[in-house]
Amino acid sequence: MKIFDKEKLDYALHLLHEQLVLSEAPQTELIVCGGSALLAMRLVNRTTRDIDIVALMRGGVPVSAEPLPPYLVRAAERVADILLLPEDWLNNGPASQFTMGLPPGFTERLQRICIGEKLAVHYISREDQIYFKTFASADRGGYHISDLRALCPTDEEILRAARWCMEQDVSEGFRFIIKEMLNQSGWSDVSKQL
Repeated sequence: MKIFDKEKLDYALHLLHEQLVLSEAPQTELIVCGGSALLAMRLVNRTTRDIDIVALMRGGVPVSAEPLPPYLVRAAERVADILLLPEDWLNNGPASQFTMGLPPGFTERLQRICIGEKLAVHYISREDQIYFKTFASADRGGYHISDLRALCPTDEEILRAARWCMEQDVSEGFRFIIKEMLNQSGWSDVSKQL
């Protein structure tokens, strides 16, 4: 399995841009979350195995990334062949979050990086990483909790994120799960406020 650090991530995105230019693809803007966004924004020093696309940007407005445009899939496949990357190195795994709903102010907090004339990447902000990582920590645990801790959120940030998560899944079962995750992760004061 290939692992990206910041340098390799930048290189893969520049190769992706080259492939988009060669195929005369339309201008493409990705909204990226997860480990690659943490790396790109220098929020957490770790590696990642892929680039997670939560949505696409068209005319300054986020739109669904389901499905990814065929020309983008083909360009990503060519980059995978060149760099010997896994087939899903560029994926829309978190795209369902766009359908479920994004945190308030999400679009205004995006950080746009222009890779070239055909490709720009909008990385989600630290605040939105806290929202997404709180949800993922409750849902899946593991490295998501490590990422959340590395973001050093304040109690107020965790509380806002937890309340947003509970709007995403309003079940009593999820409320119990998120409170347990907070208790076990050192945020018991926040858990009591839910």
